[in-house]
Amino acid sequence: MPGPLSGLRILEMEGLGPAPFCGMMLADHGAEVIRVEREGGFKLPGDPLARSRRAIRVDLKQAAGIALVRDLAKGCDGLIEGFRPGVMERLGLGPDLLLADNSALVYGRMTGWGQEGPLAHAAGHDINYIALSGALHTIGRDCRPSPPVNYVGDFGGGGMMLAFAMVSALLAVRNGGSGQVIDCAMTDGSALLASLTWGLHAAGLWEDKTGANSIDSGSAYYDTYETADGRWIAIGAIEPQFWAALCGKLGLDEGQNAPRLKARLAALFRTRTRDQWCDLLEGRDVCFAPVLSLTEAPLHPHNAARGTFIEVGGVTQPAPAPRYGGTATEPPRPLCNEADALLDELGYDSERIAALREAGIIG
Repeated sequence: MPGPLSGLRILEMEGLGPAPFCGMMLADHGAEVIRVEREGGFKLPGDPLARSRRAIRVDLKQAAGIALVRDLAKGCDGLIEGFRPGVMERLGLGPDLLLADNSALVYGRMTGWGQEGPLAHAAGHDINYIALSGALHTIGRDCRPSPPVNYVGDFGGGGMMLAFAMVSALLAVRNGGSGQVIDCAMTDGSALLASLTWGLHAAGLWEDKTGANSIDSGSAYYDTYETADGRWIAIGAIEPQFWAALCGKLGLDEGQNAPRLKARLAALFRTRTRDQWCDLLEGRDVCFAPVLSLTEAPLHPHNAARGTFIEVGGVTQPAPAPRYGGTATEPPRPLCNEADALLDELGYDSERIAALREAGIIG
């Protein structure tokens, strides 16, 4: 059966990180995503973020290349781009022009700081965006913020947020609304991801200090511990009943806030290997899991049973998520250059296509 976004056509301007992640999400769930690639753009062999796309390489330095992209956008429901503010306008592909061509177009813009504001035109990366939003202050230990890879700003507060916004705006168009521009800023998105923390802080239940709270490494019952073989396990026994069950398995008789509890647990977990702790604790109501490497995670029985990881073009990667009870998307496939087919669909004849290729406008 077709995926839930089947019938939607999205134009993606090739970029890095969060915008391609948005394109992957839309493609995973059934949308047709056409990627406009640039000469010299970043290419990662078997890139999961580029899967399930139809691609065409276009020289955006030539007027004919810009005209071609405008032609593509006229037949699309949405467009996503992740350039710094003003780049698309300077190319001649800004939202005013493309919405004039196609009034129902949803034009999704992904940036770190947003399209407006004092920092809008400044350079930055995930770590900077989540620092400004307050999110980074809540991640770390012993009063020191720790970069959490680029999941929080780029992908959670960026790509995922834009995918949600695109679907929302496209639904509004289906309900009779007009196309519009989406300003998706990673500062805004990463701030939103921390909504619960802001609520806890307002209620006096979150100390405004890194690593001093129950779920940010400030407690013994919610932390990672090294095992005898140099591997790690994760404990998350927040609720009293789960803590009591864990203590029963470990032979402890301690309250969750007993003095020196973390040091005692650290010493105890170093007495056995990770696999031995798995044998004792995994699958029990003690909120336990081994900390698996990227090599190990696809092999774990639970992940294998659910098909959490798949292989696409010889590259192991996460499978589409979440899952639907009534629809199922096609299995992900590698990025495929389909320049001729796409131009044929636009009504370009073979002579025109050959001329564009000879001029280096398409590849």
